[in-house]
Amino acid sequence: MKKILTLVAAAFLMIGAVSAQELNNFNFRGRAQVVSPEIKGDSVTFRLNANYATIVNLYGNWLPGYTDVIPMKKGAEGIWEATIALPEPEIYTYNFIVDGVSVNDPVNYMVQRDGTRYLNMFIVPGERTANYNETAHRGTVSYKWYDSNILGINRRLTVYTPYGYETSGKKYPVLYLLHGAGGDEEAWSSMGRAAQILDNLIEQGKAEPMIVVMPNGNPNQQAAQTMGLPVTQMNWRDPANANAYVRSLCEEIVPFIQKQYRVIAKPEKRAIAGLSMGGGHTIAASQLYPSMFDYICPLSMGANPTEESIKQLQGLKKDGYKLYWLACGNTDFLFESAKTLDKTLTEQGLKHTFFVSEGGHTWANWRLYLNTFAPLLFK
Repeated sequence: MKKILTLVAAAFLMIGAVSAQELNNFNFRGRAQVVSPEIKGDSVTFRLNANYATIVNLYGNWLPGYTDVIPMKKGAEGIWEATIALPEPEIYTYNFIVDGVSVNDPVNYMVQRDGTRYLNMFIVPGERTANYNETAHRGTVSYKWYDSNILGINRRLTVYTPYGYETSGKKYPVLYLLHGAGGDEEAWSSMGRAAQILDNLIEQGKAEPMIVVMPNGNPNQQAAQTMGLPVTQMNWRDPANANAYVRSLCEEIVPFIQKQYRVIAKPEKRAIAGLSMGGGHTIAASQLYPSMFDYICPLSMGANPTEESIKQLQGLKKDGYKLYWLACGNTDFLFESAKTLDKTLTEQGLKHTFFVSEGGHTWANWRLYLNTFAPLLFK
């Protein structure tokens, strides 16, 4: 009995030691807890507990160059600190570089995933970011798996259903929202704040309650790389694979969603939008399937006219649509391509909007675009 009690006591001591070590990592045990980032007035301060470090720098996506950093100063108890002027209202990502190694902020729970990178983030409050925060009535973000015969694999997509979907019994319009190269089915919900933007717009009465479908636009992937699933090898030069993803989107995903969810299965209640690569998919889908989407929104993408594309645009014009909303940043590397598409649409007599924003090929713009065009849908 004595031996059992001794073993139990030892076990509790070990648990206590582990817990104490874990607490120590988070700066408890009588020490002030590190706060980072801390926004006060017109400045924001970043802190890192790294007493072992010799050089710590701060990198943020608000800096002009990829190699630009802000030196941090070591203070009391090994806390490194840097204070900067508060950037303009937006979502920003950052990380620390500790003795040459990139390190995330261990006390900031706000992160977003960009491909295989997890980045700390913070939101500077203001009119621009008002719809990027959580609201009182929130929709549901879930995942669905479907079989693609065209691509030959089982695939995952993300679906946003608006607040009240589960109990309303109503049918809803659908926006198919596509990501860019390097992204996946979680890009719009993680970096794009799609759910928060739609929640806010719907609650304010500015946008129609809608379902938003966010597929994985990489035809060789079953799902996001973070799931560790094998990637299919595809011969992109094989004519059979031409527009394979676009065909799968229109011939498999759209019918799948219509079977799985209460949707209004009509072109006037169906929209498609996409950024960069997804903008290319948007253009292709609208031209190859002109009867499918009445709302077409290519973002940060353009196209050079060809004889075939002109013919397809005329088909789209003849078939009819309600909105063609093209957007691009004025310093985007694809801005000239977007201007070419704008010119082609004008020359071919297709009514459209060309929304030009400041800045380049960034999520700051893509969030702005969603916030801007979503209220125009299904009116």
